[in-house]
Amino acid sequence: MSNQQKMFTLEQIKTAHSKVKSGADFPAYIQNLKKMGVTYYETFVRDGHTDYFGNNNYKVVSPAIYEKLTIVAKSNEKEFRIQLKNHQDGKTDYLTFCMDAANSGIEKWGVCIKKMTCIYFDRLNEKILVEEIPH
Repeated sequence: MSNQQKMFTLEQIKTAHSKVKSGADFPAYIQNLKKMGVTYYETFVRDGHTDYFGNNNYKVVSPAIYEKLTIVAKSNEKEFRIQLKNHQDGKTDYLTFCMDAANSGIEKWGVCIKKMTCIYFDRLNEKILVEEIPH
């Protein structure tokens, strides 16, 4: 990249993500992404792919990581909060969490690194839950 600043790569993100064993490791992962220049990302529950965004409309898309899941039409915030807490406490692995999210009607989550928030959305792109990320 001649006159353009080099941005993060999918390989760098994969390396940072490989250190995440449970939801308890999430805050450190976010700090690593921030250092790389990621400003926002969205993870899609249906297949686990993620769109990562940086400055100047820079975007990297990860491939799907599991077979497609069906997202239920009606979201269940109460049930999802329980599943999220279990995951953050290290009681479930990532795939289990994604299956739980799909069964609770969660379509995707978006992480705003500047605001240190994670927002969970349903199939209608309505906010179901907004969480502050510990830092």
